[in-house]
Parts: sequence; C-alpha cells; structure tokens
Amino acid sequence: MAIQEIYDEQGCSISELCRFAGISRSAYYKWLNRKPSENEKFNQKLCVLIRDAYEEKSGILGYRQMTIKLNRENEFQVNAKRILRLMRILHLKSVCRRRRRNYVKSTPEVTAENILNREFHAERFGENGLRM
Repeated sequence: MAIQEIYDEQGCSISELCRFAGISRSAYYKWLNRKPSENEKFNQKLCVLIRDAYEEKSGILGYRQMTIKLNRENEFQVNAKRILRLMRILHLKSVCRRRRRNYVKSTPEVTAENILNREFHAERFGENGLRM
C-alpha cells in the first residue's frame, strides 16, 4: 500500500520503489490484482457482526461470550480462536469489573469483647533484643 501511495503522490517508478522495499515487482503486481478469498470475505462479515454485538452490550462481552452469542444468533459455527484474533485486529477488549474487597471495615469498639479479662502490657526490649 505504501508503494501505491508513493507512486500516486510523487510519481516514482514502481521498480525503484519495489527494489527499495525489498520485494519483487511481480509480487507487488500479484498483490495489487489479488481477489479476496472466501475466508477473507467471511472474516469481514464477522468483523461487522462482532463490532455490532460489542456495541450492543457496551463492551462487556469477551471473546468467549462473543463466540456463544454469534453462534446462537447466526446459522454458522465459529471457533473462539477466530473470534479472539478478529477482536484483537479490531482492538476490542471486554470491560472487566473491579474486584470488590472481601472485608468489612470496623471500628475498634465493634471488635471482640475481652471475655477472658486478659490484661495486655507492652514489654520493653533492650539493645540486644532481650527483655528488660
């Protein structure tokens, strides 16, 4: 595509541009005149469906749920790896919810009562780590 753009804008010769890019001229023309395969056409159709489903669910669906949704709603079966690859190409990622903390904040008055009536005293340690 870069060769084609430079050729259109600046008018440099195709053979010089191909030599600079390190590809043969025949490979450039083969690429230029190629027709999309059935797989590429199907992938383009899938990309549209993936983007629509992604926007419909506000980006919540990851590739696994996206695969399930597309396979249920359409008459084809698609592998999850294909959906993952296409979602990466489209730069689509699922929105992950934040983890909730699993503890309850409490004040010291609400903690446990001193049922055993234990008395706790602070102990002093000297420089060598022994009790004083």
